[in-house]
Amino acid sequence: VQYVPYCGALDPRTALELVRQYDVVADCSDNVPTRYLVNDACVLAGKPLVSGSALRLEGQLVTYNYQGGPCYRCLFPKPPPPETVTNCADGGVLGVVPGIVGCIQALEVLKIASGMGPSFSRFMLMFDAHEGRFRNIKLRPKKPDCAVCGDNPTVTCLQDYEAFCGSSATDKCRTLHLLSSEDRVSVEEYKKLLDEQVPHVLLDVRPQVEVDICRLVHAVHIPLSKLEEKDEEYLEYLGKRICEEKQRTNGQASFPVYVVCKLGNDSQKAVRILQELPAKEFGSVLAKDIKGGLMAWASKIDPTFPQY
Repeated sequence: VQYVPYCGALDPRTALELVRQYDVVADCSDNVPTRYLVNDACVLAGKPLVSGSALRLEGQLVTYNYQGGPCYRCLFPKPPPPETVTNCADGGVLGVVPGIVGCIQALEVLKIASGMGPSFSRFMLMFDAHEGRFRNIKLRPKKPDCAVCGDNPTVTCLQDYEAFCGSSATDKCRTLHLLSSEDRVSVEEYKKLLDEQVPHVLLDVRPQVEVDICRLVHAVHIPLSKLEEKDEEYLEYLGKRICEEKQRTNGQASFPVYVVCKLGNDSQKAVRILQELPAKEFGSVLAKDIKGGLMAWASKIDPTFPQY
């Protein structure tokens, strides 16, 4: 076996030339722009694509663009909103899962290279590590109106996939920009509010498992999922805490609620939800998120605060 490493990120300017040199491509990336880039390059070059993915305790595998089978765009014509995408850096993954998916992915490559043909060009393999279960989901045929492999393709050359997907082609933790600068504060600004004992509520929207690792003691904890579900019990608890803190003020018009998470992404989603809460029940709430989240707090304010 001969390995030829290419140092650097896959780029729309060179991807097609690179893919044309090989018989089979395996996509082991962890971001949406790269998945669209690799798919389009394989379709344009006429190469089969063995695509594997893993997140937390789940894995998926499909072989695209093989002998008239569907491509990635046939299944996912449009990229999901960037704020809904979770990669391994954000959500975590049990290392055994990509190991299992990767072994099956390698098997698919060997079967294609040897002429046996793949098992998953018409099926998607789903692996649930928690249940120890494999499932095959039958895929629809290639879409005649697919933008890249259809009868009248509109994608005839590689594009700017970061712009297309609205996210970076990286497996690092995302940095979302959902709010304006007026709706955000830095950790330094929040520390000043604390020092000046300005009445407010700090809302921590991380999952319970992360709160169990570390937290700011004065924070109110409501997971983002409960806010998204408009869970009555949690909203009632939040309203109660806001009313309690409001009593420390002199009847100011808008009461400040600062939202924090690990990195400053989920907190922005939570602020959007808080901004839509009915004023009749919660009063006038001025919601802002803390940029960079608790990891920024640990690096810039309190070096003893755990980073994870």
